[in-house]
Amino acid sequence: MISNYYPANDRYEKMIYRRCGKSGLKLPLISLGLWHNFGESNSHSIKRDMCCTAFDNGITHFDLANNYGPPAGSAEQAFGKILREDFKNYRDEIIISTKAGYDMWEGPYGEWGSRKYMLSSLDQSLKRLGIDYVDIFYSHRFDPETPLEETMGALAQTVNSGKALYVGISSYNREKTIESYEILKKMGIPLLIHQPSYSLLNRWIESDNLLSSLNDIGSGCIAFSPLAQGMLTDKYLNGIPKNSRATQKDTELSNSFLNQKNLNNINNLNQIAKKRGQTLAQMSLSWVLRKNENENCVTTALIGARFPEQISDCLGCLNNLDFSKDELREIDLYAVESGINVWSDSSEYA
Repeated sequence: MISNYYPANDRYEKMIYRRCGKSGLKLPLISLGLWHNFGESNSHSIKRDMCCTAFDNGITHFDLANNYGPPAGSAEQAFGKILREDFKNYRDEIIISTKAGYDMWEGPYGEWGSRKYMLSSLDQSLKRLGIDYVDIFYSHRFDPETPLEETMGALAQTVNSGKALYVGISSYNREKTIESYEILKKMGIPLLIHQPSYSLLNRWIESDNLLSSLNDIGSGCIAFSPLAQGMLTDKYLNGIPKNSRATQKDTELSNSFLNQKNLNNINNLNQIAKKRGQTLAQMSLSWVLRKNENENCVTTALIGARFPEQISDCLGCLNNLDFSKDELREIDLYAVESGINVWSDSSEYA
């Protein structure tokens, strides 16, 4: 069924776009991730409304992975339906990303980074999405048992075969990122982008000096979980509400993350946001997107949402992206490592 959806005429005037590394590709400052809330338990009409709200506001980048749902694969199927019914005439205005790396099917070939798994996974993703190619294909996590040359070779093959336009990596540390770049460079394939977790409560990429290295090699950066899985919103300012993600099974957001120390820091950050005329979510996104003294910066922040209104609130960050030195110093008092990086295994392999 083809819908009667027509995107807002002023959608590109509402968004700011940044060049991704030294490539020719520009990405919106806010990208929409379909990690949670795009599974079979959520109504398709809400998924559709979220994607349309995003596109109406200039969000052109939709981020997926083979295992997003739940169940695994259902997010790609849902977005494939939206592509067919609502975005059919706008494929050339949209960036679609997907990934492979985590457990997807039974047996020894259903996860990690072998050529067998990576290429088979992308073929499956394209079928679920109903498209011939994705714009960006990622290695979702570092595989300590597969030669990096094999994983990068698989990524290169997706570009050479026309099934992906660009390639990226996710949750690799600085050392493995540079190695990946060098391997791909020898194959004539640029490393377009890195997708690490990064937020006010999860600052590992700073101690790893990852942003500076990405700038040196000409790769972009898309920060996932910039709102710390909802911790950096007004949702938990007064405790853990019923029916929140923290109360659900099959989620990485643990109740242990919402300890008193973290909640105190979140409330103090919220007070700073209020003084800036922002919600906590808006300030958290503005902070992730800030430019540091060396002009190194995140290309785009990857948000998730349960409802269209949450996307609209997040977009308010674009109205105030600058911070004074005093604001940054005050933020640093409460923006401390909070033990919430559940993806650290991938980035800690030496």
